[in-house]
Amino acid sequence: MSAESFGAHMPATLTLDDLAEMAAADGHGHRYEMSPEGVLSVMPPAGVAHTIIASKLLAWFLAAGWAADQVLQNCGLRTAVQDGVGGRVPDLTVWSTAPAVDLVWAPLEGLILAVEIVSRGSEAIDHIIKKDEYAKAGIPRYWTVDRDNANTVTMWELASDGYAQAAPSPQPLAWVLNSDLAQKLR
Repeated sequence: MSAESFGAHMPATLTLDDLAEMAAADGHGHRYEMSPEGVLSVMPPAGVAHTIIASKLLAWFLAAGWAADQVLQNCGLRTAVQDGVGGRVPDLTVWSTAPAVDLVWAPLEGLILAVEIVSRGSEAIDHIIKKDEYAKAGIPRYWTVDRDNANTVTMWELASDGYAQAAPSPQPLAWVLNSDLAQKLR
């Protein structure tokens, strides 16, 4: 299908329900997200190295006593503030209580942390755009994991004017996985 014919089938205004339908119909595992301003992003499925990082973090949280329904991979979030339509799908989310299971796009109540593993090509989106968007949405903590040799984790905490870098940050992923930070998030 050409881009022109595909565009002819797109609704004039996309909703998060439209995104959920597109993702369900996609047989290739793409991730569909939308900024609060309505900008659509379609990302390829995560690669093996990306998935391994997410799995290591998931196992670390579970080993620290978090319940499986509190640490979720690829959970859709409603990130819009006021009248926006934003929906993002962080690589990992940590919740004080599990979000409702009958939703595609979870509200932010109970969300403690959103983690994005930075892929090549998404650096500006993860480090700048999502950081600002998540702060405006009121997400208490945001971590990015760079795909450098150390898989550097940069931790942010919500402050009055956006995110402020949390201490001790940044740190190599190996340091984080050997720390007690997971317990301290409770």
